[in-house]
Amino acid sequence: MTPKLRSTLSIRDGGLWESRTSSRCVPIPSDMALCQNIGYDTMRMPNLLGHESLAEAVQQSTSWLPLLARECHPDARSFLCSLFAPICLDRFISPCRSLCESVRDSCAPIMSCYGYPWPEILRCEQYPADYVIGGFILSVPQASCRDCELEKPSSPKDTLESFCKSDFGKHLLSQFSLTTKLDVLKQGPLVGRQIRSRIELWLERDATCVRNMTRQHPRGGTFLVTGTVQGERLVVNKAYAWQRQNRNLMAAARKWKHHRCRN
Repeated sequence: MTPKLRSTLSIRDGGLWESRTSSRCVPIPSDMALCQNIGYDTMRMPNLLGHESLAEAVQQSTSWLPLLARECHPDARSFLCSLFAPICLDRFISPCRSLCESVRDSCAPIMSCYGYPWPEILRCEQYPADYVIGGFILSVPQASCRDCELEKPSSPKDTLESFCKSDFGKHLLSQFSLTTKLDVLKQGPLVGRQIRSRIELWLERDATCVRNMTRQHPRGGTFLVTGTVQGERLVVNKAYAWQRQNRNLMAAARKWKHHRCRN
């Protein structure tokens, strides 16, 4: 039998939502991509954002996936899922104010890249100051609106060093699609079909990178991207337009096959 629980939340000056009906524990939907593999598999409904149905919660949660793809804060997912899919205990557990402030300070600048303010519904002052849910509050570098802007290699040597420091290096056609052939210079820990699927997911979600890469190439083009693999995600740290006149890049690519990286 699915347990039904009474809400104990109160609303203060337009802050935390208050449920006026009994809540229930339900499995986290498989199509709520935001909150998969978060350490628990059941959530309370209605949730802390007042969503009465799972369909509404899933639909609203998808709008946050592009922000998570920017890796703006290591605890952004935990914070958002504590609201969209609160853990099913005997009472609601609200995220703490310091966690909210840390995520907001790192991620709000990225939202502003697209003209979106930090939403009032996530106003940090409404959360308690003395209860922490999961993780540590870290000092993290802020992501930038300039991520993945195309670079011009200063020399083949510098480009080879960049390749060595990266987990992967790939040619791709950007404009939210891939060429039929994906050339891999370095694949790192990725194997087989993982390479294409991860790149496709990155193209879909990291809108800032794609926009900056294609700004001067509105019809698409061939690009070389390098970066690191962090769990299930790719983090691109350098992007180059693949053009024959870029002699430094062409020379580095030719030398890469026989190049030995320094440990």
